[in-house]
Amino acid sequence: METNYDLVLKGGHVIDPANGIDAVLDVAVKDGRIAAVGAHLDALHAGTVVDATGLTVSPGLIDIHVHVYPHFNRPEGVPGWDASVIADAHSFRAGVTTFVDAGCAGAEHFQDFRRRFVETSKTRVLAFVNIANGGMGPREQDPYDFNVDACAHAVREHSDVVVGVKTAHYWTQLPWDDLHTPWASVDAAVAAGDKSDTPVMVDFWPRPPLRGYDSLLLEHMRAGDIHTHVFAQQFPIVGDDGKVLDHMWKARERGVLFDLGHGGGSFWFRNAVPALRDGFMVDSISTDLHMGSVNAAVLNSLWTASKCFAMGMSLHDVIRTCTVGPAKAIRRPDLGTLSVGSEADIAVLRVLPGKFSYTDCGRARFDGEGKLECALTVRAGKVVWDPTGMSMPLWENAPAPYWRVPVLQG
Repeated sequence: METNYDLVLKGGHVIDPANGIDAVLDVAVKDGRIAAVGAHLDALHAGTVVDATGLTVSPGLIDIHVHVYPHFNRPEGVPGWDASVIADAHSFRAGVTTFVDAGCAGAEHFQDFRRRFVETSKTRVLAFVNIANGGMGPREQDPYDFNVDACAHAVREHSDVVVGVKTAHYWTQLPWDDLHTPWASVDAAVAAGDKSDTPVMVDFWPRPPLRGYDSLLLEHMRAGDIHTHVFAQQFPIVGDDGKVLDHMWKARERGVLFDLGHGGGSFWFRNAVPALRDGFMVDSISTDLHMGSVNAAVLNSLWTASKCFAMGMSLHDVIRTCTVGPAKAIRRPDLGTLSVGSEADIAVLRVLPGKFSYTDCGRARFDGEGKLECALTVRAGKVVWDPTGMSMPLWENAPAPYWRVPVLQG
């Protein structure tokens, strides 16, 4: 008899904030798409049935700040500059089905990036285009390379995979001059965002009085633009009284979005913990994953999410800021949801109780309750991560092909 579903996840705690779902339900997949979400779905003739009892079932997680394209223009004597991660090796094991490359490629190299990395990854790879035509690297310091028209054209030309514009790393120490003015990179990126009708992600180093953080949030960024690395050491987030400063709340009222962007040096508990305790939550949890951070405090997307959980965010809020939150930020409402008909990207998570210790980029520790672990990941209807064999039969019950001895050559 023909199966009614290809895959059914039975009895898991389904958290799908995009649809207001937070209940024990079944999730069914057919032809790579979500076919049904409901109680006691008929799985008698399903191709594969997974018992998700006691586990959390969510949309596939979205990490909107990673680096998966080897950077061009690596300076002489700077090892590791081009050490981007291989998407499929770091996504599925953390329940992530969508990575967004944060500006590795500018307009000059975007076609190459797309051909060699976007179109060859099982992970869905989207991207911000760097305002610097040459992409991440030394050319981010050259305002002559901030080609607004070329960047906007690349965004429009690749609109199926591009989600916006990125500005980063610009002129953090050297004196200002006639060419290197304080807001050259940010303003060029915003101009490209205006031309392409897309958001801008800003990686920023404040240098008051000419380039203040409050000015960035309240004067230069637009509603829908994303400030990444919000809990980095350099930002005035909380006052001496432990309360979140006024410019943060005003920026949120303006519609500026705040992304965690952990990275190798951009997440500090001294900012994150008091901000969360005062009710200031990020709009998206991301990693800034690259080979310089993957073996440091960040580890992966789910480890970063676990820190937020241990710091006091509810499980629902953690899932929200890893799914529908980032989906809204990149204007992709088709992602981060278990809506019927949507592509079947699913994360099945274990919520482990007990005390766990986490570290930040300043080599300080936080002891908190709880940890999230990925049990199974589904990408476009296919199981792509299943280390304990949840979707597999016991070996004694394996189907006939399992028992066939191959013809040996000799």
